[in-house]
Amino acid sequence: MTTNQPDYGKAGRNLPVATAVGLGLLATVVASLFIDTRYFALLAAFAMTLAARELGPALVVGLSARMNILLQVLSPAIVVGAAVGGVNGLLSTFVASSLLILAVRLLDGQEAYVHQATRSIFVLAYAPLLAGFAVLLSTQENGAWKVLAFILLTAATDLGGYAAGAIFGRHPMAPNISPKKSWEGFFGALILQLIVGIALWLYVFEQPWWQGALVGIAMMLTATVGDLVESMIKRDLGIKDMGSLLPGHGGVMDRLDSLLLNAFIAWLLFGFFL
Repeated sequence: MTTNQPDYGKAGRNLPVATAVGLGLLATVVASLFIDTRYFALLAAFAMTLAARELGPALVVGLSARMNILLQVLSPAIVVGAAVGGVNGLLSTFVASSLLILAVRLLDGQEAYVHQATRSIFVLAYAPLLAGFAVLLSTQENGAWKVLAFILLTAATDLGGYAAGAIFGRHPMAPNISPKKSWEGFFGALILQLIVGIALWLYVFEQPWWQGALVGIAMMLTATVGDLVESMIKRDLGIKDMGSLLPGHGGVMDRLDSLLLNAFIAWLLFGFFL
């Protein structure tokens, strides 16, 4: 089936609308962080409900209404587990949720049990489990600034890659996965990421510049991988966007793809360097 989609050129999206929505989302997240990080945890939990609502029906063929609702309940519960119980809370809530998926799926019969159970657990691992690490980051000392730094470092990859790719892009990086990504965009993302990482480490965290450079490079690589992973998932499913909730962006998961993978990387690297 083919649909008539507007041609937005190398941007691949309505840039003015996407920019406005992106700035609005960023402002909401910043407000939740600096008013009270518990609000950020609630915001993350709500986002995971929406993510599960997109991912469940898309990934799990024949998902029953019962299982769909269960995924939308368990996803925010995992994030709340991280906010309340730290690492132990996050992992125990995820494991308990996975076991509950296996048990409740028995009610729908034998057909496609392995497919539906394993893919449902994948939804929990791909979205709320990874999002839980952003919440863990927010609960640390100076947590609001750490979460903001992780978001800025991830956004720098997208912004630097888009700008360099749109202006200089000639050589596709992964044409079979994401045709609009170019090696020129990759190096543009790397340059901006280094600038942002070094600036954050010098002026926000007051630590050696080279640590910010290393973190910036690592998070640029993982952000790119996260973007490509979701692009591969969408190509496998034969869809352009995971949803249509966010104008100019697509669905919630289309905006969170790089952030989710980088949430774990930021928690890991920030814990080591800071």
